[in-house]
Amino acid sequence: MAQHLHIVFGGELVSPSGTVFKDPDSIHIVGIFADRTEAYDAWKTEAQRTVDNAHMRYFVGDLQQLMDASNAAPDAQD
Repeated sequence: MAQHLHIVFGGELVSPSGTVFKDPDSIHIVGIFADRTEAYDAWKTEAQRTVDNAHMRYFVGDLQQLMDASNAAPDAQD
């Protein structure tokens, strides 16, 4: 089975319509997951847990994309 890593994280936003965190030091890292389905399930649990706070938002990030992009980037030390 192929691995495609995802991260789930969230916290309180400055504005419910934006994506700027009020306090980046307090971002809640839910976890890193081996596939999108597991990440979605974790995201849904946290989103439902905080549904009463309009400023709280959780995100699913595609770590595999970041890892692939960093492997494709030229080495800055060359």
